[in-house]
Amino acid sequence: MTYSATNSNGLIAKWVSRGATLAELHVPDGNGNLADVVLGFDDEAGYASGDNQHFGSTTGRYANRIQAGKFELDGVEYQLALNNGPNHLHGGPKRGIDKVSWDAEPFESVDGAGVRFLYTSPDGEEGYPGTLAMEVTYTLTNDNALRIEYLATTDKATPVNLTNHSYFNLSGHGAGSIFDHEVQIEADQYTLADEGLIPTGELADVADTPLDFRQRHAIGDRINELIETPPCGYDHNFVLRGEPGELRLIAEVYDPKSGRVMRVHTDQPGVQLYTGNHLHGRVCKGGKTYPGYSALCLETQHYPDSPNQPSFPSTILRPGETYRHTCIYEFDVE
Repeated sequence: MTYSATNSNGLIAKWVSRGATLAELHVPDGNGNLADVVLGFDDEAGYASGDNQHFGSTTGRYANRIQAGKFELDGVEYQLALNNGPNHLHGGPKRGIDKVSWDAEPFESVDGAGVRFLYTSPDGEEGYPGTLAMEVTYTLTNDNALRIEYLATTDKATPVNLTNHSYFNLSGHGAGSIFDHEVQIEADQYTLADEGLIPTGELADVADTPLDFRQRHAIGDRINELIETPPCGYDHNFVLRGEPGELRLIAEVYDPKSGRVMRVHTDQPGVQLYTGNHLHGRVCKGGKTYPGYSALCLETQHYPDSPNQPSFPSTILRPGETYRHTCIYEFDVE
């Protein structure tokens, strides 16, 4: 099923129930012209195809990577499905929450309009313990923001790390390279990772590295220093300033071609910057192709492999607790 909303300023968002996915997001440029700035497909069949690289999906139960797909919890070792070489990525290959159909409840409010998606993941799905009841609410607000709120409860202790995997090109989806997009991230450190992109446990300083986005600069300025490294570009988790649990501005993206600005707010401890390094150049929405480096993701979340890293903020949800996560993509022009 497909759902849509339009705010009081004419911005448009569309979603599909498979993966509780953001399928379209039309926002104005400096001249007031709307363009769809997220990658995706024309229909749900595209999202069910092998060409889908998590476009716009709700991702989990554990977004990002878990080493060897293993973790120990309360004295029990759990083995998750493996789908990223020897590791577990984004919830698994068959029944990750991006691959299931969610129930949906469209709504309107004084703040805007949107849709609430619900899915209950059964105990043992992709190897995870506990029955996890999840709720993801998208609101296209009247102040030109897309607000995403996540809730989850469980009947058994389990790791939870949900995110949205939208790919953004502020010139419009299929508009080519995002190397001229300028990015600022409120982070002094990142989680150092091995060749499999699994954190070593060390927090490294961004200073004097290509990961220093403390001042806004273009993606293309230093990405060539990373092209021949294992991530093949930017695919790094940044340790965000501020207290986890407090909603705060953590990133900004500016597109000089269109004048569009996207500001990202979250209450999470980290954000993964990914520059579409492995986009395949497939023909997708509107007959447009998406080659490598033609979009970027800013995925607000906990750190990768946190269940195996006791020094990282905990991702364990227990019965009687509620997982909460807010992410806001706010749009403006300069």
